[in-house]
Amino acid sequence: MSNWLIYSVGFLAQILFSSRLIVQWITSEKQKRVITPSLFWSLSLMASFLLFIYGYLRNDFAIMLGQGLTYYIYIRNLQLQNQWQKIPKVLQWFLFLMPVFIVIFYYNNNKIDVALLFKNEDIPFWLLALGIISQIVFTLRFVFQWLYSEKKKESSLPLGFWALSLIGSLLILTYAIFRKDPVLFVGHILGATIYIRNLILLKKQDA
Repeated sequence: MSNWLIYSVGFLAQILFSSRLIVQWITSEKQKRVITPSLFWSLSLMASFLLFIYGYLRNDFAIMLGQGLTYYIYIRNLQLQNQWQKIPKVLQWFLFLMPVFIVIFYYNNNKIDVALLFKNEDIPFWLLALGIISQIVFTLRFVFQWLYSEKKKESSLPLGFWALSLIGSLLILTYAIFRKDPVLFVGHILGATIYIRNLILLKKQDA
C-alpha cells in the first residue's frame, strides 16, 4: 500500500482525535469547568479504530498496543453516558468485534506475525521501547479515568487524567521526532496544548 494512503488513514484518525479535544475544550470554556460531552467518546472510538489500522499498516506495535488498550474504554464510557445503547445492535457488534477480527483474521494472512511487530528494521529496539512506554503512560490516563468513572458511576475527566495525558503526550512527541512520524507529531502538539488548558481550568475550578 502506498505511503500517502497509509498517512491519510493516520491523519484522518488524528483529525478525529483533535476534533474530540476541540469539542471538549470549547464545551469546557463555555461552562468554565471541565466537561465530558458524549461526542468526545464517539470521536475517540472512531479515531482509535482508524489509528489501530494505521499502526497495523506501518507495522508499529507501539501504536497498535496503545489503541487496543483504550478502544474498549471508549465503549464503556459511551455505555456510562447511555449513548452506546442508542447505537443499532448490528453496529454495536461490528465495532466491538472488528479490532479482534483485524488481529486474528486479517493480519499477515490470518495469523499475527509477532516477529515482524517486534523486529521492524525501521524501529531500533530502544525506540520501540520508548514508544511502548509512551503508549502505556498515555493509556494509563484512560485506565485511571475508567476506574474513577466507575467509582462515580458517571463518565468524567478528572485531574489525574489530564496530568497523565500531558506526560504521555510529551513522551509520544519525543518518540514521533525520532520515528519521523508526522501523524503522531501533529496530533500530540495540539493535544499537549489542550491538556495544559484543562489543567488550568481544573485549578481555577477547585480554587
